[in-house]
Amino acid sequence: MRTINKWMVLALLIVAVVAGCKEDPIPDPGNGDDNDKEDKQEAPELTQKINEFVESAMNDVYLWYDEIPEIDIRYEFEPEAYFEKLIYSEDKWSYITDDVDALLNSFEGKEKSFGYSLAFGSFSNTGDYFAIVEYVYPNTPAFEAGLKRGDILMELNNGVITDENYMDLLSGSSISVTLGVLGEQGISPGETVSMSSKDLNLNPVVITDIVEHEGSKIGYLFYAQYISEYNSSLDTALQFFLDEQITDLVIDLRYNPGGVTTAAQHLCSSIAPLSTVNGEEPLVTFQWNDKYQSYWKSKNITDQLEIPFVDTTAVKMGLNRVYFLTGSGTASASELTIAGLEPYMDVTTIGNSTYGKYTGSITVTPDFYYENEDYYNEFDNWGIQPIVVRYANSMGVTNFKDGFSPDIPVDDELFDAVPLGDKSEPLLKAALEDITGTPVVAMKKAKVVDIPYTLFDRGFSKYDANKREMLIDNLERELLGK
Repeated sequence: MRTINKWMVLALLIVAVVAGCKEDPIPDPGNGDDNDKEDKQEAPELTQKINEFVESAMNDVYLWYDEIPEIDIRYEFEPEAYFEKLIYSEDKWSYITDDVDALLNSFEGKEKSFGYSLAFGSFSNTGDYFAIVEYVYPNTPAFEAGLKRGDILMELNNGVITDENYMDLLSGSSISVTLGVLGEQGISPGETVSMSSKDLNLNPVVITDIVEHEGSKIGYLFYAQYISEYNSSLDTALQFFLDEQITDLVIDLRYNPGGVTTAAQHLCSSIAPLSTVNGEEPLVTFQWNDKYQSYWKSKNITDQLEIPFVDTTAVKMGLNRVYFLTGSGTASASELTIAGLEPYMDVTTIGNSTYGKYTGSITVTPDFYYENEDYYNEFDNWGIQPIVVRYANSMGVTNFKDGFSPDIPVDDELFDAVPLGDKSEPLLKAALEDITGTPVVAMKKAKVVDIPYTLFDRGFSKYDANKREMLIDNLERELLGK
């Protein structure tokens, strides 16, 4: 699990600013105010070691390292709180964890989960909390319990859903949920189902289908996370579309929080115009902090300064246009895909505005900075995920803090929801109509009451915020020649 980190530590340690291995006790910082602090209690030695690790990493590779305040680590009793004090005001993405193995597993689609994605809301008339299913992975506890998109969860463990317990619907071990039945009179209680979470390996290529409308064969791909280990699954899906001779491609990223850069590079290179791919044009460029930017440039290490299209993918569709379905859950590598392709092909976005994530990060663990394992073995599962780069597409588009507004605005209807991939599903319906110029006539639904509500959160697991990170995972290629 730590192999990626080992590659990264070598890349970090070649930079002159990394000041050797620390194995001795933490030195007195000598701020000249020891008389004022001589009676002040210091944090435990282990806590100080963790703080020292955080300080070393943030002052080294953090994009905004020059904005970090000077804080005496001896008197910081909570590493998480200390880390938050170092974060630059514009940074809403960097974070710290004391379970880095679970974090890294989540980046690879490996986690203990029920296998569904939920939106959380409250009813405007009562204030009661509820959850509604966005999608379900196949062959998971939620799937086996019969849950599907649009199902309403009214109760948790025979009690009300509250601000204190709603995340248990994602991260609990065993739960029972009472479903709500939507009808003309409102929502009434339905059956109760029980689930136990399982360790899952989640293939992010969830739906691959052909939708036919007015003589057009449109490929529909629901892609849930950018995970390079599943690039072969992407290849299989895209080759299927080629074999079926589709006329257009719709990629559903509305719930895709992002992932690794190599997976985004793979997807873009597989669908972009052949001239762009074969010419290995720049997909995006990176801006590191001044220390790293100068180093990469001085050594002409272009892999760390840009992500190019690559002509080595197994499938090259050579498309001139593509449609993306988007929403507030569309983040990071998903936004890189949209931004990176726009200069080279006709990109149409449908849905709601994206999240707004134009930066990338790496996972930093104690073995980056200490050779002696005995020094850090008590905190070797701590890690930080600092922002290390800002990216821009080939036209300089960056800093999109409010995300990308859709070309065709369409709300994602979850109450009485249509299955993803169904041609009457509102976002896909809008894509089909724009492609063909012909309306999609949907079957008339039974009338249900209009229930006012507000959504306040959504996600798949407790690692959702982590998954919004765009992970810089191409350092190994540079290190192979060293």
